[in-house]
Amino acid sequence: MQAAIDEARAGLNDGGIPIGSVLVRDGNIIGKGHNLRVQENDPMAHAEISCLRNAGRIGNYRESVLYSTLMPCYLCAGAVVQFGIKKVIVGESRTFEGAKEFMESHGVEVIDLDLDECVGMMEDFISNNPELWNEDIGE
Repeated sequence: MQAAIDEARAGLNDGGIPIGSVLVRDGNIIGKGHNLRVQENDPMAHAEISCLRNAGRIGNYRESVLYSTLMPCYLCAGAVVQFGIKKVIVGESRTFEGAKEFMESHGVEVIDLDLDECVGMMEDFISNNPELWNEDIGE
């Protein structure tokens, strides 16, 4: 999870939304990314999508674990389900409920660590950038 938090901070430092993600298989990080919607002017560049793109084609995703600092939205949860990722570990879901039930209904184990560090990072960002945050979540 620390690597995902580091990705979130990198995104924030680049002027973006502080959400980070890493993909792990056999205890090794095989992909990492952060939300790049602002930096790349790309509405699809969510952290989890950027992470999966950076991991590249790995064949079978069933033995991998996706870490994200924030509960994945439906777009990213759809990618999790589509690629057969069976476990997602998130930093928090207090600031954004996300699509936990959707993933669980498709057999994905979702673990919410409810980390104060992740909550604080998002609360600060949302407070300082409400319009950008609402754009990110489609409101």
